[in-house]
This record gives sequence, structure tokens and C-alpha cells, in this order.
Amino acid sequence: MMFVRRLIAAAAPMALAACGGAIVPPQSPGTVAPPGPPASAFAQSGPLKGLDARHLTQMFGTPRLDIRELTGRKLQFANGRCVLDAYLYAPAKGKDQVVTHVDARTPAGVDTDIATCTAALQAR
Repeated sequence: MMFVRRLIAAAAPMALAACGGAIVPPQSPGTVAPPGPPASAFAQSGPLKGLDARHLTQMFGTPRLDIRELTGRKLQFANGRCVLDAYLYAPAKGKDQVVTHVDARTPAGVDTDIATCTAALQAR
């Protein structure tokens, strides 16, 4: 009898813990992702700011990466001397995505000047 009481006393907390789960409401079909941040949140000055993907491709050729997300796009251009990442966001709903931010680095990952990288990529 003492063994049964100990068993019940040991099992009771585990049984109660199983009842404490949170209920997650199901998502309704057609749920739309929230809009991304406005393009002005990422804006920086520079020669590439405001260009669209077509202009970037004309300048640098086919991108090495073209990553599309719900609210933005990343184009990556590279050669043996530098890697340039251009981030494009629509400035307003219904407008084309344009460059709002650019990062440049060496193939080793060291930050480099955007203008120098741009010139190196155009030299191909």
C-alpha cells in the first residue's frame, strides 16, 4: 500500500504538467505577411541608390545571387576582386524595387569601398 501511494505521489506532477500546454489558434487561410520596413529605413547615399535590378544588370552583368523575399530583393555581383550586395525595396506600394542599401567587400570578407568595388565590377 505504501508503494502505491509513493507511485501516485510521483506520477501526479507529471500528469498535471501534461495538461498545461498552450493552445495555439490556427492561422486563417490567406494570411498576408506584414509589410516590410519602408525603403527609407535602409536608404544610403551613393551612385547605386535608386537604381532598379535592370540597371544593375546592365552595369555589372548577371548577378551571382538573386534572392527574392516578400518585401525585398538582394542581388549579389562578384568577380575575383570584390563582392557587391545590393538590397532593393519598393519605396511605396505598387512601385518598382530600387536599391536602398549596398555592401561591398573583398572575396576574403573584408569591407571595401563601394565606389572601388563598383569600378572593379564594371571593368570585368
